[in-house]
Amino acid sequence: MHNGAAANRIAFVFSRQFGNAVQRNRARRLGREAYRHLRSALKPGFDMVLLVYPDEKARLESRLEQLNSLFTKASLINRNETTT
Repeated sequence: MHNGAAANRIAFVFSRQFGNAVQRNRARRLGREAYRHLRSALKPGFDMVLLVYPDEKARLESRLEQLNSLFTKASLINRNETTT
């Protein structure tokens, strides 16, 4: 959702069956790191809430791919920026 600010805000929420606090915190750290890699390529001024489901094989590379795909579908990635 567009927030009218100069920066993006992002929140990670978890499904009820996600697991214990350690698993949720690890998933949150992976999500934040993946977002950090993509942040410079995103259009500014949006609030994002991402629902995270359990993933046994969650790695930074898979989170990057997921967020890149999600942001591309939402038209939040600047066309002149390249993402890794």
